[in-house]
Amino acid sequence: MAKKPNYSFEKRQRELAKQKKKDEKNARKRAEREATKDDSPTSADESE
Repeated sequence: MAKKPNYSFEKRQRELAKQKKKDEKNARKRAEREATKDDSPTSADESE
């Protein structure tokens, strides 16, 4: 008899992979925002 597939395990793995990808994207966006934020105050001070 063939083994029954464990769909809940597969679903959980997909959810974990999706969450990991989302977290990496958010971390990358946050790093870019902080980099631009660090640049902005110096350029704003120069224009005053």
